[in-house]
Amino acid sequence: MLELQAVGSEAHRDAARSLIGEYLAWVAGVARERYGIRFDVDAMVRSDLEDRSKFSPPAGRLYLVRWQGRYVGVGALRRLAPGIAELQRMYLQPAARGLGGGRLLLQRLLDDARQLGHVRLRLESLKALEAAHGLYRSVGFVDIDPYADNSMQAYQAPEALPAYRASAVFMELRLDAATAASQRAGVRP
Repeated sequence: MLELQAVGSEAHRDAARSLIGEYLAWVAGVARERYGIRFDVDAMVRSDLEDRSKFSPPAGRLYLVRWQGRYVGVGALRRLAPGIAELQRMYLQPAARGLGGGRLLLQRLLDDARQLGHVRLRLESLKALEAAHGLYRSVGFVDIDPYADNSMQAYQAPEALPAYRASAVFMELRLDAATAASQRAGVRP
């Protein structure tokens, strides 16, 4: 059985650090091989876990997915601007994929975004991560132009940003009442 655990204790933070590091190393490999892009994984992991304002309440959220007695996934929500949040670090280890953990985690983060008063939820993802895009689109995310506050901006040299943007998909979901009602009913808006 899958369960979500909000990251609060140091043991949870250690598990999140490990999973985020695993995810970012994997994504960095994909970015390097497919697009010739590099970014500083260690700096990203440090930022994610040391900057408590990023993913921690009251403005952010960070969850672990637990399955068969171990942590197998992670996902986060951070505030970009008033009314706008961003999904980050959505990851499930390969052995735990296809069990519904990604959808469970995504739904929790959508609910949290609404409870925090956000009206738009954004994300960015490498084009190669098509399975993830299918999950996001299934709840109503649509492609948008790159947005200025995207998380990779801080980890790319300014001259590398155009190459990064060309390798990524940027998406957004409107979290208005109609969208919320249709999502609860399982209908794509």
